[in-house]
Amino acid sequence: METLYQIFADPFVQIVSAPDFFLQVLWEGLVSGVLYALIALGFVLIFKSSRIFNFAQGIMVVFAALTLVGLHENGVPAWLAVPLTLGVMYLLALSVERVVLRPLVGQPDIILFMASIGVTMFLIGFGEFVFGGENKAMITAELGIPTGSIEFFPFGGFVLIEQKDLTAVIMAVLLVLCLLLFLNKTAMGRAIRALGDDHQAALSVGISLSKIWVLVWFIAGVIALATGIVWGARAGVSFALEVIAYKALPVLMLGGLESVSGAIIGGIAIGLLEKIFEIYWGQPLFGGNTETWFAFILALIVLLFRPQGLFGERIIERV
Repeated sequence: METLYQIFADPFVQIVSAPDFFLQVLWEGLVSGVLYALIALGFVLIFKSSRIFNFAQGIMVVFAALTLVGLHENGVPAWLAVPLTLGVMYLLALSVERVVLRPLVGQPDIILFMASIGVTMFLIGFGEFVFGGENKAMITAELGIPTGSIEFFPFGGFVLIEQKDLTAVIMAVLLVLCLLLFLNKTAMGRAIRALGDDHQAALSVGISLSKIWVLVWFIAGVIALATGIVWGARAGVSFALEVIAYKALPVLMLGGLESVSGAIIGGIAIGLLEKIFEIYWGQPLFGGNTETWFAFILALIVLLFRPQGLFGERIIERV
């Protein structure tokens, strides 16, 4: 019993005795959390506008990153490869709306969910055919992403911040701010919000479902490209990157499927908590590697008490 008490109490002693190391842990958790939040935003936008849980968001991250790297490998300069990749993501959004979603309007939600799985399988096969299955290096230098590090010495200790991680956080913050401004200040943004608030009412006032679907899938593609660049800079670009997108699932369960703010706060919270738990409790209790399952356990606990998530709206069905 004394040993168990020490396991739970010692981390607090370590935090007080080594606050600089605790800051390092917080920073690494913040970087992961911001990237989780970015991926979750793609899910939220598509679900709000179409009630489709887009299972393909993960592979879209990989496909966008591979397209960018593939264009550069074929002689396209980085400054041109980025807009060309955005063009490819727009064509993907247009194709999904025309070929997959439009014929399935009015079908049950499970049919649309299965259709998104079909899109995932197609992108995996098409991506492997075009780009191959080997790991590729992200073109960080060509995109102007610094690869050095910044050293801080707080509390008489040492904190190391990778410049590419700092760039990732800044890029994510700017992207989120632009997205919030778009949703709140533009006519198309308000149309997306109206469609999410009341599907039938939005359609009755003339909001075009097909245009909104293309737009939100394209925005999800832009988010996928940004996520692919920053994750690719950290771990390379391969189809294994798709697994990282599954971390968006507990973020969505925690923050709610329809809440943009929930995706942001939920992503940051999970990134911080899983890193703190891994460093201070995961090693002595479970031997490490708790980051693979901690977020899912946390989300499950939240769902037991609040099934709609912390920021989701409670759904009341009258019978």
